Order: sequence, then structure tokens, then C-alpha cells
Amino acid sequence: MAERDEDGARPDAPGRRRGQGELEAQVLSALKAAPGPVPAGWVRERLGGTLAYTTVMTILTRLQAKGAVTRERAGRSFAWTAAADAAGLAAHRMRRVLDGETDREAVLASFVAGLAPGDEELLRRLLQETDEDDRDAPGTGRAG
Repeated sequence: MAERDEDGARPDAPGRRRGQGELEAQVLSALKAAPGPVPAGWVRERLGGTLAYTTVMTILTRLQAKGAVTRERAGRSFAWTAAADAAGLAAHRMRRVLDGETDREAVLASFVAGLAPGDEELLRRLLQETDEDDRDAPGTGRAG
């Protein structure tokens, strides 16, 4: 029996509407699995070959603008490489949302207040580690 998503639709069903960022994550995943820089056609094949080539090119171009992929000339075309993973892409989206708000403090406070206890503790630990790394970094005058 075919696998179905939470809405009961097959993930590969024609006309199925993807979640925000889902296609970008799939493209990044394909590029991460690539043996090296690959053309857009290679990515399209790895995604099942059902997407239009222009759709794949649009996603690759958007990912390049976000710094998630790089490209290099390969004949008359380009070969693409992942520069970030899905977590990096999600972090970029989060920063973009935060940058679009006028009251950053309120947005961050609301975000933290809505975290599950385990996520809140993880965030605290990550912030502490980042602060420690900053203090230990050479040339910051804060080591010691």
C-alpha cells in the first residue's frame, strides 16, 4: 500500500500541495547525497522526475539567493552543490521572519515562552555554549 501523509494524500501524488519549504528541503537533501557538483537535471531525476525542469531551476536559484547552494559553470549550464543543510535553511527562514518584525524583543520573548521545556533547556545550553565560544575566540580580548 502506498505511503500517505497526514492529510491522507500520497506524498508523490500529482497536484499535491507541498508544505512551505518542503521542496527546498528535498532539493537540498538530493544535493547533499550528490557525489559532487551536479546539474539541475540530476536533481530533477532524484526528486522523481515529475517536476518541471523550470521548477527545479527556480528552487535552485532561490536556494542560491539564500546561500544554501552554490553553483559553478559546467559548459553552457551550471553544476550545483549544497552549501547548507535543511537545519540551516530553517534557521534562515526564522531569521527572515524575525528581521521582518519591528519589535524583535517581543517576538523572541513570545517564541521562547511557547517552547516546550526540553526545547527551552536546549536553547539555553546552545546560547551558553555560543557565549563561551565567543569568550574563548582568539582576537576577541575576552579569552581567559
